[in-house]
Amino acid sequence: MKIINKISNKINDYIPRYAIVPLMLCVTFNFSVYWGVRLFYDDRIFHDLTTYLDERIPLLPIFVVIYLGSYAFWITNYILISRINKEQCYRLITADLLGKLICGLIYILYPTTNIRPDITSTGIFVDMLKFLYSIDAANNLFPSIHCLVSWYCYAGIRNCKAIPKWYRCVSLLVALMICISTVTTKQHVIVDVFGGVMLAEITWQLSLYLQVHRAKKLINQEA
Repeated sequence: MKIINKISNKINDYIPRYAIVPLMLCVTFNFSVYWGVRLFYDDRIFHDLTTYLDERIPLLPIFVVIYLGSYAFWITNYILISRINKEQCYRLITADLLGKLICGLIYILYPTTNIRPDITSTGIFVDMLKFLYSIDAANNLFPSIHCLVSWYCYAGIRNCKAIPKWYRCVSLLVALMICISTVTTKQHVIVDVFGGVMLAEITWQLSLYLQVHRAKKLINQEA
């Protein structure tokens, strides 16, 4: 029992108690949407949104490090945003769940794909990219969840004065680099990137409206 209490207290040092369940919900919902929609893909027509500009973007296997490293960025910033205060935590969770729900609906109604390059060379980064291709099918592309979540990581702290300005700038840079990595690894195309960022921004603003609307409703009920 003492060990469990120590572990619980250690977790609470980094993640506020009010944020534990919401953050777990985010992770669960993310994988439920990403893998669940594939149950609807039998006998579906997939649309390729590759453009002339996408074809001009070179394959840069080294960017797979940024693409895979995005998970560390997401975990760090989601916890950081949740620690700001309860309202910011719930705003992030609301936006995240809305965004993933919309992604899931689009994936089902308008499934997309792309043609990945045939990689014949070898090397550590090339092998990492081949491994990524082998475990992640070329679907669930528009909008990009990688770009969606990365933009939440920036949006959630960009106006927070309690977070050092240098880290807010770094978060913007990392979010942009992750967006770039999605097209330089040929995991996504340009429209997927813009779709992910735009959806993140829309749902982030909508989550604030829902928060304010709920607060006003509670105030009116108490009056």
